[in-house]
Amino acid sequence: MDRLNKNYGKVLIIDYVHPVLKEKLGNFGFECKETVDITYKELVSEIKGCVGLIIRSRFRLEKDFFDEAKDLVFVGRVGSGLENIDVEYAGTLGIKCINSPEGNRDAVGEHALGLLLALMNKICLADSEIRQGKWLREKNRGYEIMGRTVGIIGYGNTGSAFAQKLSGFEAEIIAYDKYKSGFQNKFVEEVTLEDVFNRADIVSMHVPLKEETTYMVNEEFIGKFKKPVYLINTSRGKVVDTNSLVAGIKSNKIIGAALDVIEYESYSFEKLKPEKRPEALNFLLKSDRVVLSPHVAGVTFEALYKLANVLYEKIEAMWLKNC
Repeated sequence: MDRLNKNYGKVLIIDYVHPVLKEKLGNFGFECKETVDITYKELVSEIKGCVGLIIRSRFRLEKDFFDEAKDLVFVGRVGSGLENIDVEYAGTLGIKCINSPEGNRDAVGEHALGLLLALMNKICLADSEIRQGKWLREKNRGYEIMGRTVGIIGYGNTGSAFAQKLSGFEAEIIAYDKYKSGFQNKFVEEVTLEDVFNRADIVSMHVPLKEETTYMVNEEFIGKFKKPVYLINTSRGKVVDTNSLVAGIKSNKIIGAALDVIEYESYSFEKLKPEKRPEALNFLLKSDRVVLSPHVAGVTFEALYKLANVLYEKIEAMWLKNC
């Protein structure tokens, strides 16, 4: 069955997205329904008769879901990662899975740079101490980015944006991407992963979460760096094994870490009682060598609009091409 040979129909929006997406989909000819409080059971029932689904990361969409979605033509993921969607199985049914990583590339690039500056200059620690009446200038002396080598692992939308933002800091910027080549430009030198291990002073992770990148930053990975490094992660929490990260900080293989994502997010971090928090998480929360933010790098006010707008443009192009 060719699911694309259809007239316009209903699109279900089950996560908060910028209103421009609903507006443009409606103007294009779709009937949009927003239901951000829907349960998974209700979603399975409601998806019948829908040609489109707009989602962020509330649910995992796997084989059993798609088997019930008899009329579904596309799933639009507002954001970059598709790890919560069985894209391969959806494809066997002719369902298009569309994301919008271009929409927040600049937001993530800027946030990664902000995390790095905060970490190397001890800005969060200094701010906290001043608020406690402590004026400790020597303790909070920082380091400069200039002259250091920044290794970027994953040179897609966010990795390349980070390199561009860094370009004015007079650092040496190198990048490794397993799936891309020929991307060297005025901002970055294309290198091997071994080069990153041998040369980097700062490492920033910009990879999608896949089986091969789950806990990519582990004890073995950290042990390969020739010099102690600063680590930044704005990709996905489970790219970094927290126990290995803590061990790396304690052994001074990791000078400091700046994390917008942590592996414990899936446990509803804000609801974790202190006595039930993993020991490694407690270490991160107490360490003055760690800077944390709550997975907000890619959701600036500007990025929310751009994520929605880019997704709409891709849906429109897909629909016009195939219908």
